[in-house]
Amino acid sequence: MTNINDIEYEDRDAPPGFRARRARIGYELGSELVGASLWLLPPGEAAYPYHFHYSDEEILIVLDGQPSLRTPDGVRQLEEGEAVRFPTGEEGAHQILNPTDQEVRFLAVSSHGRPDIVVYPDADKISASERRPGGGGLWSFFRRSDEVGYWDGVEPPPELGPGRPE
Repeated sequence: MTNINDIEYEDRDAPPGFRARRARIGYELGSELVGASLWLLPPGEAAYPYHFHYSDEEILIVLDGQPSLRTPDGVRQLEEGEAVRFPTGEEGAHQILNPTDQEVRFLAVSSHGRPDIVVYPDADKISASERRPGGGGLWSFFRRSDEVGYWDGVEPPPELGPGRPE
């Protein structure tokens, strides 16, 4: 059992500007299909890079403070108690920022447990991830400029032997 009033937050290995702390409630509860994280966002920091998911839908609820929300429509301030939804795909792109002088606390809940593709438009990157209920799994990042064609590097199997039709 987890109590969000007595929870340990993880310090993440992040550069200045992204030094948020997170408690992974879903992992602690052993959730397989629903992700839930409680975030602490210090003044002058962003929770994470601007991004969108192809598999995960997210809901964010502001518990304390007044963070700013960046979406494809621009940036706007969120109020305490406000809930927002981030659908899958480009229209769900988002980033949470704290331009205030007060710490922000928010709860993020998402569909979870399936492989996901995440796009980071500002960095022109893409990630492929396989998130397991207890953590771990595939988590790889690629520059979109490194894209190759479907048949790039592919050769017919040697078992087909010589004389195969051209």
